[in-house]
Formats: sequence, structure tokens, C-alpha cells
Amino acid sequence: MVLKGAFWVCFVVINALALMPGSFLPPVNWWDKAQHAIAFGTLTVLAVLAYPCVSKFRIGFLLLALGVLIEVLQYFSGYRYGDWQDAVADGVGVLVGLGSAVLLMRFDGLVQLLDLKPLKETDEQ
Repeated sequence: MVLKGAFWVCFVVINALALMPGSFLPPVNWWDKAQHAIAFGTLTVLAVLAYPCVSKFRIGFLLLALGVLIEVLQYFSGYRYGDWQDAVADGVGVLVGLGSAVLLMRFDGLVQLLDLKPLKETDEQ
């Protein structure tokens, strides 16, 4: 339950930051792409851990679609600029997040600590 709450809080914060006027944010620099990748990587890890029975492909696809949607909304907002490179950085973050989540779930102690059940066990029940 804690992981689901953390995922949704992170989801709302990322979307709020992405869609608020740029005057409220620090100036954009080279760090911008890294921020996109880190945000979407974190969101992906939380999603995979919070929803272990949902396909990782589905999670990755939906979060990548979210990144593209954010850029489209920024483009049409009139006060932000949609940037395809930001969407690519989001995609890189999703891929790194998926890989990281898979590695984290391979550790049995973490799976037990977080009370996650591998897909095979839930399919048998």
C-alpha cells in the first residue's frame, strides 16, 4: 500500500511540475534531460514495485505515452515548449527504470520485505 501511495504522489508531482508555467521553475540547462530521465526512471521503478502483477511492457508503454502526452500538452499550453528530446529522455528513464526494477525484484529479501509476490505465484492461486 505504501508503494502505491508513493507512486501516485510521484505521479502527481511530476505532472504538476511538467505542466506549471516555466516562470515557477529554475532555468533550463543541460541538467533538464537528466531530470526527465530521473523522474521517469523513479516513476517506473515505483510503478513496477507497486503493481507487480501488471505487465512491465504495459507499465513502460503507459509511462512513455505519459511522457509524450506531457510534451504535447506543453506545446499547446502557450507558456511551455514541447520538446521531442524531453520525450526521448523520458523514454530512457523508463527503460532504465524497468531494468532497475527487474534487478530489484530479483532479490528475494526485497520481495519479502515489500510483500511482493512474483507473477508465477499469483498465477497459480
